[in-house]
Amino acid sequence: MTQEIEIEYKNMLTKSEFDRLLASLPFPEEAHTQTNYYFETPDFSLKEHGCALRIREKDGSFTLTLKEPHSTGLLETHNELTRQQADSWLNGKPANANKTADQLADKGIHTDDLLYHGSLTTHRRELTYGDVLLVLDDNTYLGKTDYELELEAPSEKTGQTAMQQLLDEFQIEQRETPNKIHRFFAAKLR
Repeated sequence: MTQEIEIEYKNMLTKSEFDRLLASLPFPEEAHTQTNYYFETPDFSLKEHGCALRIREKDGSFTLTLKEPHSTGLLETHNELTRQQADSWLNGKPANANKTADQLADKGIHTDDLLYHGSLTTHRRELTYGDVLLVLDDNTYLGKTDYELELEAPSEKTGQTAMQQLLDEFQIEQRETPNKIHRFFAAKLR
């Protein structure tokens, strides 16, 4: 189990903005593929607490991540899972939740109440850009495709400045950008 504070900024992109960033910045040609499997209770208790829970499959490994609000970004709690443990989660039998289960229980949420709702697949390219990490994502879920720029920063000030400079330089409109899990559930509940 590991924990980290994540400070990130996001902006939805049009397909042409995505293509322009991809062509103009030295992102890798090949994208890495990852799939997020999303969980929630029947009454959306995680959302009520501002939390999100997913298993990410990437390069044959599986990581359970609980995201919780924090004063400077998001507190992420990660638990590595085996393929068998991930399959148990997807089949309604959570396994190896450890610290994550304790944190959920503190909010009155029990792992037995969690339901698997579906997945989102991302084709991701990452680029170190000065003091920040730029992430260009092409996401598919529930028959939809969307495009997103993420920027991970060591501080709020660095992140805000870098994102604004990037949007200005490439003449990209700043857009409200919900997290992937919020976009997934918004599409699912339509």
